[in-house]
Amino acid sequence: MNDSVPPGELTLRPLSARSVVLSLLLGTRRPELPVRELVRLVEGFDVGGSTVRAALSRMVAAGDLRRTDTGYRLSERLLERRRRQDEAVRPHTRAWAGDWEMLLITATGRAPAERADLRTRLTALRLAELREGVWLRPANLRRTLPAELDLVAERCVSRPGRPAAELAANLWPLDAWSATARALLAHVDRSRRPADRLTAFAAAVRHLLADPVLPPELLPAHWPGTALRDAYTDYQREQAGQVRVRNTRT
Repeated sequence: MNDSVPPGELTLRPLSARSVVLSLLLGTRRPELPVRELVRLVEGFDVGGSTVRAALSRMVAAGDLRRTDTGYRLSERLLERRRRQDEAVRPHTRAWAGDWEMLLITATGRAPAERADLRTRLTALRLAELREGVWLRPANLRRTLPAELDLVAERCVSRPGRPAAELAANLWPLDAWSATARALLAHVDRSRRPADRLTAFAAAVRHLLADPVLPPELLPAHWPGTALRDAYTDYQREQAGQVRVRNTRT
């Protein structure tokens, strides 16, 4: 069974300077900001200017950012991460007719690191492991699986005999995911300081990446996925407005 963030009391650690920079650039429509504007924005989240500049230098060295003529831009690797994040917030779905996607792992003799990497990739594609080497999910997503998976797996379409809602509840920890989502929404409502709100919404994005995005008929009652997505979308608009206002004043 794929794991989710454990429910209950949330203990969210404050974001580092690096995480604040990435959260801002990953969460806005602009992958690049001028140096002065970026430093000013990050300082608004209780991070000192010298700390910001040191973090930016380390992020360039690590390949997270690229230095441009006027500022800093997300690297291609992180632009891809932003695309995945955008898909987590706004997944593309279609009406579900009852079919399930299934991947049967056929490759053998792979090293442990290769197997672990494949598991991570399949989980990111919102597939769940029924048993070793058998991954599946309801066929309700509008997406194309990466072609390289054909080198290690056989693709199938199936209709399991077990009731679909029962199978989904066995594959994903739906109650745990729902409890954590509700706790995040409550945390957001209580947060007033910009740094606390950014920390809460960064955790919300991570949690949305683990949402299986199941058809509505397979979800428990009062599923909070849409509410969490809407709250984050509103926060993105709020942050984009802050960037525009500050650029106007500059």
